[in-house]
Order: sequence, then structure tokens, then C-alpha cells
Amino acid sequence: MLSRDIPGEPAGNVAPEGMVVKVLGRKLFRPGHSVSTSRVIAASPEAIFDILADPAMHPVIDGSGTVQTTRGRDVERLQLGTTFGMDMRRGVGYSILNTVVEFEEGRLIAWRHFHGHRWRYELEPVPGGTQVTETFDYSKARTRLGLEIGGYPERNLRGMEATLQRLEQVVTEA
Repeated sequence: MLSRDIPGEPAGNVAPEGMVVKVLGRKLFRPGHSVSTSRVIAASPEAIFDILADPAMHPVIDGSGTVQTTRGRDVERLQLGTTFGMDMRRGVGYSILNTVVEFEEGRLIAWRHFHGHRWRYELEPVPGGTQVTETFDYSKARTRLGLEIGGYPERNLRGMEATLQRLEQVVTEA
């Protein structure tokens, strides 16, 4: 199976599925344009989902250091179609408005903002707790190549690993 054309190469040159391409010295995560990480947490899917569906908890569990506070109208619990704002900081402060675009109570929640990329959490009961998978999906982002050249998939993966660790601390200490 083949993925999209390799940037900077003539059309038709494609990267095989699973290949990581380098452009300008940066790794580009090719197939699917997403990165994911998983962690088994000793808690029920419902307890974990309650934290993920509460935007006020996002700054608490964020492992990237970019999510600062909720912004705008108070939203107590996210559901499909809910919009919610966040004050962010990556070098400089900025605000972002997100919309919940995937939702299955206790199992799946994802939101996206105007650039089109999504943050997704999938919860699966397993022996000893819940496997939580967080995904940064930039397959529909308007700035895919810019995200890759800027190193965001790698940086976001590190932040997601830290987020799942913080999520585990919050849910198991509750």
C-alpha cells in the first residue's frame, strides 16, 4: 500500500506505508498524517471520560504546557457539536475555539479547530483498567506540511505521552 507523494519529489514518487520521510532535516510522519500513543490506566472508562469531557480539566491534564485556561462561555460537559475555547501558550499566548466532532459516551471524544486537525481520545476496557489512546490527527489540516516541517507531530507525541501520565495521576488520585 502506498501513501501520498513525497514532498519535493516529482509527482508519482510515493513513500511506502509506514515510512518516515525526511525533508529539511525533519522527520515527516507520512501514512495517515497522525501520531498516537496509548497507556493503560487503572480506572473505568467512565471515570476517565468524565475528565476528558470536562474542558476545565484540560489545563490540569495537559502535558504539553500549552493549554492554559478555558475561555468564553462555561461549558460543563462536552458532547457532539459543543464548541469550547481555550487560552493557549506556545512561546506567545493565543486563543483557540474547538468543536467536538466525534463523540461516543464513555468511549470516544475528539475535537478540532479551524485549521482542521483533531485531538482524539479512545477508551477501551482492558483487564486492569482502560486503555486510553490519544491521537493528533492532522490528515485534514490546512497546514499539514507546515506542521511536519515545524516538528509538531514529534512535539505533540511527547506532549501526549505526558498528558496520559497526568491523566492517570488525576483519575487515580480522585
